[in-house]
Amino acid sequence: MEAAFSQLSAERSFASLSLREVAREAGIAPTSFYRHFRDVDELGLTMVDESGLMLRQLMRQARQRIAKGGSVIRTSVSTFMEFIGNNPNAFRLLLRERSGTSAAFRAAVAREIQHFIAELADYLELENHMPRAFTEAQAEAMVTIVFSAGAEALDVGVEQRRQLEERLVLQLRMISKGAYYWYRREQEKTAIIPGNVKDE
Repeated sequence: MEAAFSQLSAERSFASLSLREVAREAGIAPTSFYRHFRDVDELGLTMVDESGLMLRQLMRQARQRIAKGGSVIRTSVSTFMEFIGNNPNAFRLLLRERSGTSAAFRAAVAREIQHFIAELADYLELENHMPRAFTEAQAEAMVTIVFSAGAEALDVGVEQRRQLEERLVLQLRMISKGAYYWYRREQEKTAIIPGNVKDE
């Protein structure tokens, strides 16, 4: 898989890779490739799974660091940007295949994103004591913005990436605050507390 990842770039997508190129980069004969994967598509799907898993593991580690103190959002954003800086081709693969021509690849990326959303929703539910419907909506909004920022981060310099990181922190904080106040609004409506929140 490392050989295939190394062949990807801003100019080159997975669809343009050939079995022979991947085998040559890996230092194996093309026939040996089939001992590991049925075909190039199976290799690609495994790469998608591996990319998503790497990112989720890093974010879990970030949440463990947060438990020892520090900003939840800032630590998470920094960890995400580190992942992109260290694994640009893995993130490119997720971005490209998310809207690619292969239904199998699109489904695989969608599955990884749903895992990412579900794990974040679990964390938010535990920390914020809000219903699952609220934390899932918040997590989905956050992941959407984070992936969009990640796409920008792939092609900018250090200073621009720092500015992007600050903007992303602000956006995520706004989503977090909005989710909290919306939840309070719904709670007040349920409790029938007149006059506290103006209907929007």
